[in-house]
Amino acid sequence: MNSAPLPERASVVIIGGGVMGTSAAFHLAEAGVDVVLLERDQLGSGSTSRSAGGVRAQFSDALNIQMAQRSLEAFRAFDRRPGWEIDLKQVGYLFVLSREADVAAFTASVAVQNEHGVPSRMLSQAELRRLCPIVAGEDILAGAFSPDDGHATPEAVVQGYAAGARALGARLRVGCEALEIETSGGEITGVVTSHGTITTGIVICTAGAWSGRCGEMVGVTLPVVPLRRQILFTEPMPRLPERLPMTIDFATSFYFHREGPGLLVGMSDPDEQPGFSTATSDGWIPALIEIASRRAPVIADVGIRGGWAGLYEVTPDNNAIIGEVRNVSRFLYAAGFSGHGFLQGPAVGEILRDLVLERPPFVDVSPLSVDRFDSAMLRPEFNVV
Repeated sequence: MNSAPLPERASVVIIGGGVMGTSAAFHLAEAGVDVVLLERDQLGSGSTSRSAGGVRAQFSDALNIQMAQRSLEAFRAFDRRPGWEIDLKQVGYLFVLSREADVAAFTASVAVQNEHGVPSRMLSQAELRRLCPIVAGEDILAGAFSPDDGHATPEAVVQGYAAGARALGARLRVGCEALEIETSGGEITGVVTSHGTITTGIVICTAGAWSGRCGEMVGVTLPVVPLRRQILFTEPMPRLPERLPMTIDFATSFYFHREGPGLLVGMSDPDEQPGFSTATSDGWIPALIEIASRRAPVIADVGIRGGWAGLYEVTPDNNAIIGEVRNVSRFLYAAGFSGHGFLQGPAVGEILRDLVLERPPFVDVSPLSVDRFDSAMLRPEFNVV
């Protein structure tokens, strides 16, 4: 916990200290804005620290493609700005496709990605197996791959942005919970915390799976549902290829990538119910092993050395909500990334900075406004698992 007293005032208060919050703090501080970030636990202790760390631009939604491209540029330059090692491995991202409908959908997505400069391409079964020799299955029809994608260390990205933000004058307070947002005449006047009140006129909600509660403080519905996802780490695998792409069996959501001498392995549990529990359980493991035995048999035969559980923050259309509410001035939000928040963190921090400064961001995010759910203008993202 910070020993420094809570600041009495700030131009902007950010609620939530994961990748979105720290990225926004860095970009705002870089622009000379007086910013305070509040995190009730430790930085990155929510969804970010329990992410699989995948970074990719292979999406079906053009907005997601553009934001992911911008973030990939930032990840590649992270050792210079803000100046931190994030263990970026651009080993590619491989989707394994075994249903005709998915092949058609990914073919269309790759065409959109190529229009935006993403070097993705469709693969034959033989090409796919050359890229990822441990994949098996006669039902495989095709693959989708981009060599620029890969994975990085989420905690390192958070710490890098936090260090950069602090160096630029931002004040980050951990162990400090936001309890209430004060308003008067439709305008924000302050944030009540577990350590006192900060006077401010601008609040940014980057509270991840807890964003719904944050929205309630100003009478706004942010339709974010928490859903537990679990990850396992295998024992060392001596004959593992040195360069192995982040690989996803799209039909089942089973995925893996290299993690040291072994693999990080995960899969969604169709029986998982919404909730905030991050306790690990073994109930989903038999289904994972069954799928692994068909899709990547060497994984099914190796031991497990540990794992963790984290929270996806899911919206009705599996796409993020980013923007500023109309009924309260000025409450901004960036949440509900449905599993692709970490990889878009750099771009979203930049977008939030520009929204605060009331200037156009590099991409128009108005289609991602929470208002789309009231007008039935959903914006589905197909390429999520």
